This record gives sequence, C-alpha cells and structure tokens, in this order.
Amino acid sequence: MRARIYQPSKTAMQSGQAKTHHWVLEFAPAAPRELDPLMGWTGSSDTHAQVRLTFESRDAALDYARRNGIDAVVLRPTPRKHNIRPAGYAENFATDRRGAWTH
Repeated sequence: MRARIYQPSKTAMQSGQAKTHHWVLEFAPAAPRELDPLMGWTGSSDTHAQVRLTFESRDAALDYARRNGIDAVVLRPTPRKHNIRPAGYAENFATDRRGAWTH
C-alpha cells in the first residue's frame, strides 16, 4: 500500500490559514476508476481511496505509517508569506485616525 503524507493548502474560499496546520495521510489508488455505461458515474472497488486520516504533526503521521506497514511519501509544504497590510481596512475606523473621515 502506498500513501502520501502532506499538509493541505488553503482553499480558494478561505482568507485565513484555518485547517492548514494538520497533516493528512491519503492512500494512492490501487485500481483505476471505472465508468458505469448506463449512468456515466465513475466508481472503483478500491476502498482505500476513500480513507483520509488527519494527524497533529508530520511525525505522528509517519509513526502511524511505520506501525501499519504503509509505504508513505512525505510531501513538504511550500511556506506561504502572510498578507498583512500595515494600513488595512480596519484603519478606516481607527479612533486615532489623522484627518477627516471622507466616506
């Protein structure tokens, strides 16, 4: 059984870094997906593709893989710089604002 361990990136619908601090272990598909000729749905007899385990740290995920004999590949996350502006939207409503509020 092959699996990959990675730290998920934020979705396009998120503005913050929530749900990106845990590590995920996902199994690689053992069989290709099959197309149902009548309905056009895709399916597979591989139940490991449905399993997605989350861990608090990379080491915990690696320990789990070693204990259960899973051949795991660790994908390193690319660090993302934070988008913090010194004068953001909240500065429009600051109590110590210099100048008139023009909105």
